[in-house]
Amino acid sequence: MNSLTRFLIIMGGMGVYISKPFIAKTVSCLGGLGTVSGVAPERILARILQKGDAGGHYRRALAHFPYPEIAQIVLDKYYIEEGNPKGKTLYAVPVFTVNPSRILIALSICANYAFVWLAKEGHKNPISINYLEKIQMPHLYAITGAMLAEVDYITMGAGIPLSIPKVMRDIADGKEASYEINVIGTNIKSCTMRFDPEKFFGRKLPKMKVPGFVPIIASNLLANIYLKKLPVGSIQGFVIEEPIAGGHNAPPRTRSTNDLGEAVRIYGADDLVTYQKIAATGIPFWIGGGYASPEKLKLALSVGASGIQVGSIFALCEESGMDSKIRRLACKLGFEDRLRIRTDTRISPTGFPFKVVSLEDSLSEQIVYESRNRICNQGALVSLYEKPDGNIGYRCAAEPVQDYLRKGGKVEDTIGRGCLCNGLIATAGLGGPLEAALVTLGDDHRFLCYLMTDANSTYGAADVFKYLLG
Repeated sequence: MNSLTRFLIIMGGMGVYISKPFIAKTVSCLGGLGTVSGVAPERILARILQKGDAGGHYRRALAHFPYPEIAQIVLDKYYIEEGNPKGKTLYAVPVFTVNPSRILIALSICANYAFVWLAKEGHKNPISINYLEKIQMPHLYAITGAMLAEVDYITMGAGIPLSIPKVMRDIADGKEASYEINVIGTNIKSCTMRFDPEKFFGRKLPKMKVPGFVPIIASNLLANIYLKKLPVGSIQGFVIEEPIAGGHNAPPRTRSTNDLGEAVRIYGADDLVTYQKIAATGIPFWIGGGYASPEKLKLALSVGASGIQVGSIFALCEESGMDSKIRRLACKLGFEDRLRIRTDTRISPTGFPFKVVSLEDSLSEQIVYESRNRICNQGALVSLYEKPDGNIGYRCAAEPVQDYLRKGGKVEDTIGRGCLCNGLIATAGLGGPLEAALVTLGDDHRFLCYLMTDANSTYGAADVFKYLLG
């Protein structure tokens, strides 16, 4: 029997550090599958270390890293005992390229290791880490770090990451792993990144298990692609996200016509998933997107699902990594039915629709968006492109417009684009002094009226389980 099916509730891998290790641990200990966000952990670890690592949690995790000399390189570079005092020079985290620096590789491996290690500390329940296929360049190093910490499952969406099962097997076998990176170009469509962990560490890897692979999909078509192209046994389950889920959404597939007679795509009949067909595959699945209620859990089970994936309900609980002021404001507005969430088709540089919460002083406000100095200094969502000389370049539709145009981009692609990297880091309370938050949640927040006693109250992860399983 697939051990994943024991979970009625899977926690979503939310944002940047919203699904932090400590809430993943709590959810796992409560009987769900706790999930750590694997988006930009190297940048989060560097910031936490430079803030002094309150409580010593990340230094404690790195003390168990099997290659202490590598962990020490990271600590020597980024840890500031006094917590970033005035006048202290901070070390920026390099941005990823197809040939990342040794310090960035070390930081990425250590960060993923520390996140998973802390989530698993003190118990034996499974932990998952969530990655985005769109953020391809860190995958080889991120997965190595997570596997060194004995991560149990990898969930992954925002693309079709068919090579992940082989990457995990190669790393576990001590082989060189490779990953094809998408490139926008006429002559170059992709390039291959390679990583030999044993060569990097200078000695053999410890014995590691191969994590279970759980793709996040939005259609029957994607399920069929995975099942046709991957060997039997490669997939332990599917998470199926409906269009009202938070974060990035799959682009709509239903064709329609607007008031001007123009052809447009909307979420409609072509975006509906036939769950009976998913169930017929024999692969367990969980449904996400507006399923945070006892009634929706029962509905999911009735159509053959093993349970539900929920994100927003955990993102707004006390243990989440969301900045407490932002979280309390969102809860208050939601309880009072004044929380407004829109599907923004322009804000994300990826081109995927993105759920944006309308909050004062955040990038959701036009005046805040326009006042921000466009800068791309995190680089998580850059696109690779073929330069005229045949080399590979990096550009982002949210970077300064002139820079984007100089790199061959089109001006229309820059309109309305926002820096998700800095905005999401700021949502976790770890942003730069001039960066405003960009908050994302799913459309449905009706659960707040069941979990909160008044507009100023809070709730915890244990309350979520009582409510959903009640």
